[in-house]
Amino acid sequence: MTTEQNAAVPTLRPPTGLAIFWIVAAALAWIVSFLLYLEYIGQLTDEAPLITCTFSVVVTCGPNLLSPAGNLLGFTNAIIGITMFLGPIYAGISALAAPAGLRLWYWRVFGLFLLGGFLLVHMFAYRSVFEFGSLCPWCMVVWLATIPLFWFSLGWMLRDGVWGRPRALGATILTWAPLITVVNYAIIAIAAQVRLDVLGSLF
Repeated sequence: MTTEQNAAVPTLRPPTGLAIFWIVAAALAWIVSFLLYLEYIGQLTDEAPLITCTFSVVVTCGPNLLSPAGNLLGFTNAIIGITMFLGPIYAGISALAAPAGLRLWYWRVFGLFLLGGFLLVHMFAYRSVFEFGSLCPWCMVVWLATIPLFWFSLGWMLRDGVWGRPRALGATILTWAPLITVVNYAIIAIAAQVRLDVLGSLF
């Protein structure tokens, strides 16, 4: 590719704050995924985990960890988290290290990656509340990290034209992303409380 052709390839760079957020949120989720893995090993070996995630009959990791949904690929989903949360960390570091930005295909792949994670955590949340009747604390921390990762990134990608021409909708989503995230949390929390009486199980 010639210099002229290379210069014509569009690139984009996310805001520095968003890139840092990717790194911090994904690092938190990675740590919790590792704790979840240790909890899973403890369930199998009857050894005490490093930090327990059993707080009540409802708020506990056991039923979720040992269920088929907790082992989608034949092994604990914690390993998926340990692997996949390196993605946002890598994306954030790449963005910070590339002042000129990265190509659109890179951000589109990352956007689809985040969408997949967003859909997975909602599937896990649904099954936890309506099928397993319990909430895994470490899983919920992963949900807490993944949901804003998706909404903030979606807003930026739509606003800056990752998926085509820049759209005002993206700017709106990015502006309201904190509130959208809280509403998303609230929907899951209300469903869990109504279905499982989570607060009643704790006190």
